[in-house]
Formats: sequence, structure tokens, C-alpha cells
Amino acid sequence: MELIRSWMFVPGHRQKMIDKAFGLNADAIMLDIEDGVAPNEKDAARKNIADSLGRDKTPGSPARYVRINSIGHQRMDADLEAVVRPGLEGLVCPKVDTVDEVRTVDAILNEREPKQHMAKGTVRLLIAIESPKGLFNAPAIAAASSRIVGIIFGAEDFGREIGLPTVREGEARDLIYARSAIVVAAAAAHVQAVDGVWVDLNDSAGLLGFAKQSRQLGFSAMSCIHPSQVDPINTVFSPTRNEIDYCQKVLQAFEEANARGDGSIALGGQLIDRPIVERARRTIDMAKSLGMIE
Repeated sequence: MELIRSWMFVPGHRQKMIDKAFGLNADAIMLDIEDGVAPNEKDAARKNIADSLGRDKTPGSPARYVRINSIGHQRMDADLEAVVRPGLEGLVCPKVDTVDEVRTVDAILNEREPKQHMAKGTVRLLIAIESPKGLFNAPAIAAASSRIVGIIFGAEDFGREIGLPTVREGEARDLIYARSAIVVAAAAAHVQAVDGVWVDLNDSAGLLGFAKQSRQLGFSAMSCIHPSQVDPINTVFSPTRNEIDYCQKVLQAFEEANARGDGSIALGGQLIDRPIVERARRTIDMAKSLGMIE
């Protein structure tokens, strides 16, 4: 499954923002009908998004996802009626607490895709975990449907539910347990783990620090709210030249060791065995998919 490093929220009632987003370097855009849109703008957002999904997609342009309203909410039906159509690549499902909620959306898509002349399974799902209950159920939720490409952490709603202060401090150290739990749940289901947004648009150093911490925790991607955040996120969640060079050396050395009948080797004073080799191979595969090496 294709790696998506940067997921940018785009308010669906702002047509100019949608138009701009289609040409950005983000790996995916999340056209929003949920929290980023006031109740009296929901209908406008649905129409804008539905019309925009009908445009031809150019190579290299962002994947087109739509964040619908909460599963079971009366607005969800209107959202799905409007946006499940050719051109939609995925849905972002907010505030998911249970496996049954995922299965509800899955069943609706199974019914609607054929009616829209879309192959079954076309619409992927990014599942948002935003509450303690959702976090508790995250491993089962992440594995609840073959449509799921990842789970994304909704830090602001989660922080509200556990009673955190309004102003976030540092690199969200107060949420490291929850974020790590998201990573483990995603890894167990073999889907992506997507971290939450960095909300301070004036703190580019803070964004970089947070993104680096996210990657160190095991996230493979991050969400964002402004075009200026896309390139830094893409950079942090891509292999560096030094990483690529080292991984190529690891693979070469391990192949030579296998030819000699050795199961592990030392490279630069570090023991290299099969788990490290597999991580190196995964890094090289990522670099190839991003066009960084042939």
C-alpha cells in the first residue's frame, strides 16, 4: 500500500483553498465537512467537495480524502450521499470508538460503490482515534476492515477528554503514551500510524521537533493544517541520504555474509542480524517508491 507522509486538512466550504490544495505537494488532502466547517456551511462544503472530486487527477497530485461527520450522526448520511462518487479515494472517519462504527461505514460503502460504478473496495478509510475509549479499542479498530489504510491520532479531542490544559507545551510529551499506543495498534494491523497536527503556524522549529519525535515514536506520517507545513513533514518522514547509504551498505554486507554462510555480521561495530536487515530493506523500498533512488 502506498505510503502517505503528509495529510493536510482543507475546509470544504472554502473553494479557493480546495483549488489550491489540489496543486500542493501534500501526499493527501482531507477535504473537511466535520470540525473545520460550521453547521450552517455543511451543505456548501458537501457541494464544493462533490464538484471538486469530479475533476481529473493529474500525476503526482494529492490523494483525495474527505473527512465526514461522526459515524451515526445524522449529518453522516448526507455526507456520504454527496461525496461517495468517482474521484473519491478515501474517507477520514472521525471520533471512532468501536469496531461496529467501522463496520457501519464499510457496509454503506459496499452498497454505494456499485451504484456509483466504482469497484468494491475503491474507497479507503483513515480512522481517527480521539478518545480514551477509542484508544482502548484501537488494535481491534485498526484491523476492522480491509479498507483501512491507517489510524490517525486526534490529539485535541483526546486532550480535552483526559483534561489536559488548553495550551499545549513542548512536543506533546503529555500525550506520548497515547501516541505510542496508536503506533503499536497500527503496526499490529499493518496499517499506517498518522500523528496529529502541530497547531502553531508561527513555530517552524517546533513543527520540525514534533515531526522528528513522531517519526522516532514510530509514526510514518503526520497531519497538518497549512501548506507551509507540508514540505517539512515530507522531509522528516522520508529517508535521508545518510540513511539510504547506510541501509545499502547493510544489505550488501548481509548478502555477502549469507554467501559465506554467516547469519549475522558486524558493520561499523554494530551487530547486523535479520531484523535490522529487514528494516534496512524497508527503508530502501520507501526511497525507491519516493523516487529517491532507482
